Amino acid sequence: MAAPLQARAIYDFNSENPGEVSVRENEIVSLYSEQDIDGWLEGTNSKGERGLFPASYVEILRGNNNNTSVDTQPESRYANVPSSMAIVDHSFPRPEQQQINQQQQQPSPGSEDDWDDDWDDSSTVADEPGTAGSRYRDFESNGASTYRLSTSSMARGQHPKSSATVSRNLNRFSTFVKSGGEAFVLGEAAGFVKDGDKICVVMGPHGPQWQENPYPFTCTIDDPTKQTKFKGMKSYMSYKLTPTHTQEQVNRRYKHFDWLYARLVEKFPVISVPHIPEKQATGRFEEDFISKRRKGLIWWMNHMTSHPVLARCDVFQHFLTCSTDDKAWKIGKRKAEKDEMVGANFFLTISKPAAPLDFQEVESKIDGFKAFTKRMDDSALQLNATVGEFARKQISGFRKEYHKMGVSFKVLGQSFEMDQQVYSAELNQAISFTGDAFESIGDYFAEQPNKDLDPIMDLLALYQGHLANYPDIIHVQKGALTKVKESQRHVEEGKMEAAQAEGITERCNIISCATLAEIQHFHQTRVRDFRAQMQHFLTQQMDFFRKITTTLEEALHKYD
Repeated sequence: MAAPLQARAIYDFNSENPGEVSVRENEIVSLYSEQDIDGWLEGTNSKGERGLFPASYVEILRGNNNNTSVDTQPESRYANVPSSMAIVDHSFPRPEQQQINQQQQQPSPGSEDDWDDDWDDSSTVADEPGTAGSRYRDFESNGASTYRLSTSSMARGQHPKSSATVSRNLNRFSTFVKSGGEAFVLGEAAGFVKDGDKICVVMGPHGPQWQENPYPFTCTIDDPTKQTKFKGMKSYMSYKLTPTHTQEQVNRRYKHFDWLYARLVEKFPVISVPHIPEKQATGRFEEDFISKRRKGLIWWMNHMTSHPVLARCDVFQHFLTCSTDDKAWKIGKRKAEKDEMVGANFFLTISKPAAPLDFQEVESKIDGFKAFTKRMDDSALQLNATVGEFARKQISGFRKEYHKMGVSFKVLGQSFEMDQQVYSAELNQAISFTGDAFESIGDYFAEQPNKDLDPIMDLLALYQGHLANYPDIIHVQKGALTKVKESQRHVEEGKMEAAQAEGITERCNIISCATLAEIQHFHQTRVRDFRAQMQHFLTQQMDFFRKITTTLEEALHKYD
């Protein structure tokens, strides 16, 4: 029987994310395979804990305890950088760079001219909007340009040489890495920021906030229409969008919303992009589904147009204002997909207030918001379940019971008619009318959820999407703050120059200002939306019970 594959740890590794396992220097670990996956090995440590750890942190043991070291260090992430831009590799390479190198060697997918031919509402994707993993699904694709810019800036000597550098997050799944937050904090992002790309954070009465849009607007979504192409072989729904700042109508399909959502998520790592309604493979042309999707898109559009940053970004304006001419749309589409101000470079576009933030205060606010979102998410789930159950009872249970009451009253009236007494005719008619009234009330109950409960569930669905975004956003800010603390410790130990640490602190300030501004916008929008929705709900409830009261009063007068 072959001896189990083992390795000795040559460095300490502390796990920071699910799926990882900590190992200590000289600890013997058991491996499941000596084949690394993007620079990571899977094994069990001496405590029996199973997980991933960096392949470069261990040496595989072979033979009779013969400590033969195996070079598990993957190819440097700067292997493809021209020699004029080459720099010393700081540490363990990011796995996503290997993916970038592989992508650069692969042929590009089908022509963009197939934009309107090969996409359809029924097409499937690996990650639906609003599901785990979709938020950062496209970041690997733009990482190459980010790193090319960063290596040139570092080669020019902007970072002084020192005996210590701020460590990198080795987890390829880390949001802090994939979003570009780490590259920005470490000073690896560089690029030309045009005036149109600049985003301002200002100091408001409650802390950092996005600068308001000086030209606010709204956009309506109307007249969903079924259309066909390829001589009727393909069908799709088209929506008419009319933004108030242009008053020019454009037609958009669901796939266009889906494309826009992906571009926005890619571009804005610390902004909560509202989720669009989910895809549906069947029943896409049923009236109820079309109505529900349109309502979801309206909610989505209202949140987009009210966001000071999202509403003004080029790709969103292109989506709203581009003519129906295919050529113009495709030119704008290509431009958006080649946008360099995404991920790490996005943070270069942010201008913040001059006064630096107190990081202890920032950390306290972030922790408070994290606890708030968790509690809000739990309560939203509970309310959504309660509202859904209540709506179900109104549509089926209450309606059925009131109809049974109405039928029973009618049966009683019919039995009274058998006496054939003239003086009882009015009573018989009144009882029959009462039966009709109760049947009508049953119908009122069945119709009412569409007016008051469904809008609440639509609002909760939108905010549950926002709440699902915030753990990643918070993780980016927390990661930046961790780098600041690490750099300050190196300065105290004399291992890093103060200027380098100050640069990390300044860039963390930018991320913190943007995160707090987004949190502030969330709270303002939340108060606006829930106040308006609760007012609408209670108004509809009052109208509902007034209608029931009026119906019962009419039945009562029949007995006069």
